[in-house]
Amino acid sequence: MIFLPQWRIYLSKINPEETMATKRAEDIMIPLDKYPHIPHWFTLRQAVAEIQKSKIDFKGHKSLPRALLVFDEKYHLLGIVRRRDILRGLEPKFLKTMPMTHRQQMFDIEADPDLTVLTSGKVAKAVKDQADNTISEVMQPVAGSVRHDDHITKIIYKMIHKDLNLLPVVRGDKVIGVVRSVDAFNEMANILLG
Repeated sequence: MIFLPQWRIYLSKINPEETMATKRAEDIMIPLDKYPHIPHWFTLRQAVAEIQKSKIDFKGHKSLPRALLVFDEKYHLLGIVRRRDILRGLEPKFLKTMPMTHRQQMFDIEADPDLTVLTSGKVAKAVKDQADNTISEVMQPVAGSVRHDDHITKIIYKMIHKDLNLLPVVRGDKVIGVVRSVDAFNEMANILLG
């Protein structure tokens, strides 16, 4: 990605009153006790319920979580499960075994404007059956993290370089929170717009 070095130069030039130099992960993170997380043995159904009931209210910004952190019995972070991972896990088995052309035809609006096949009892039952699978079957491995004292520039660089929307924040070997791309963006907006 050619723009990354330019991004670093740009960030170093917009450092009004050295605000950016003092912003660290722990300053902009959501503490772990305020971010939804689940054990790896939870089912997809339980994960859906957790996302549905979770509301993040952080520094005056309200949002729904896009992902859940997944931990083991000793509270070690195992992975992250996004809403789309859960939806993929809920896909009925019979759809996964169909040739791609048949699967696409089932969702062809021109062929069936009402998509009646999707509302059939067979699909609903299959989705409910899939909901009993564990979250560990669809979670993503942790693709990166930041230390609690890492600068915002490092956070932004990692998010861009690894194409991440969420980074766990660690102190020693413990996860203490998360930084989302929206949090980093809001900090940049505060720096740029005063």
